[in-house]
Amino acid sequence: MLLFQESVSFKYKPNSKMTSVPPDPTFWGEEESICLPKRPRMEECEAETGDTRRTTVDVSVIIPVHNASCWLEECLQAVLNQDFTGSLELSVYDDASTDASRAVLESWKEKFEAKAVSMVISGHHSAQPRGVGYAKNQAICQSSGRYLCFQDADDVMLSQRVSLQHAAALLQPHALIGCGVRRVPEGSTERYTRWINSITPEQLLTQAYTSHGPTVIMPTWFCSRDWFCQVGPFDEGGKGVPEDLLFFYQSLRQGGGVSRVEQCMLVYRYHEQAATHSVLEETIWKLRVDFLQERVLSQWESFTIWNAGKQGRKLYRSLSPANQKKVRAFCDVDENKIQKGFYTYQDSKERPKPRIPVLHYREASSPFIICVKLDMTEGVLENNLKSLQLTEGVDYYHFN
Repeated sequence: MLLFQESVSFKYKPNSKMTSVPPDPTFWGEEESICLPKRPRMEECEAETGDTRRTTVDVSVIIPVHNASCWLEECLQAVLNQDFTGSLELSVYDDASTDASRAVLESWKEKFEAKAVSMVISGHHSAQPRGVGYAKNQAICQSSGRYLCFQDADDVMLSQRVSLQHAAALLQPHALIGCGVRRVPEGSTERYTRWINSITPEQLLTQAYTSHGPTVIMPTWFCSRDWFCQVGPFDEGGKGVPEDLLFFYQSLRQGGGVSRVEQCMLVYRYHEQAATHSVLEETIWKLRVDFLQERVLSQWESFTIWNAGKQGRKLYRSLSPANQKKVRAFCDVDENKIQKGFYTYQDSKERPKPRIPVLHYREASSPFIICVKLDMTEGVLENNLKSLQLTEGVDYYHFN
């Protein structure tokens, strides 16, 4: 049976006993749903029925679904078009869809059976969806693949995606593997898409603190089940919770790697109904600040914030008192800011109020936290950094 508890450990064993049909309705109840605490920990996910019909497959494609009927046909056909020669399974969890999503899913069963791809479908019909994290966890629990390929219902994978990412994951069993993407409609989120595809292997780690979020985006993730079980599950806080960023940070905390198949292997759709739009910027900001303090600032005795403007000052105010004291200066290229000489932290309870010097960047000392947006200064920021002969990940980290 499936056991969900609030403990801090998570062990998830590949299941060789579950059938390839949806879970027993006596377990799922009338609505095929489980009443879970808000943020469960899955202690064990192993059937105890003695049913041995299912054998472990090589890869399970994990798809959470909520009102995705207009995209599902294209998404499912792309799964069937994979050139992967190993065994493949599709595991779908329908999170209270009110459109025709469930009917579309059921109509594809025969097509998957004809291609010898097992298809596991379940879900619930409660009045409210329980969120992307919950749906992903359920789809994983009912799956049996040694490796997990995450796919959003509104995106389309190219035919080589599973085979190329599986090959990469075999060499990096403790890593999240991403891939290149093509954004549709073309031109939407242009800077973000360029960052996804151009970030270097080293920057997959060093730029984990930027406002873009995970350096390999969730719809491209591929990883071993063993690694997911060591890190996960996904947070089930529901709407407004960045479950992908939380998981990504936890993976890094546990020493996980980050890698990317360079080829474009996913058509990444942009639309206003996407779940990511429900996450507040301030939620992401706080998570990023906390992770930066934990992973970087805790290792530094002092540092400089590069940007004496709004974003740099906001970062300073967001830091813990101990890390605020480590800020030796702000630096900038704006002469108006530099001529003021100091930034005074008016909200401080200290007396006298802290006054932090504002310097030209050439007069400032590393290490730096860069609070200037990437790819927004026509190369000026990048050239200034290059002129100082600094090393990213040692002498500076990007935050914006």
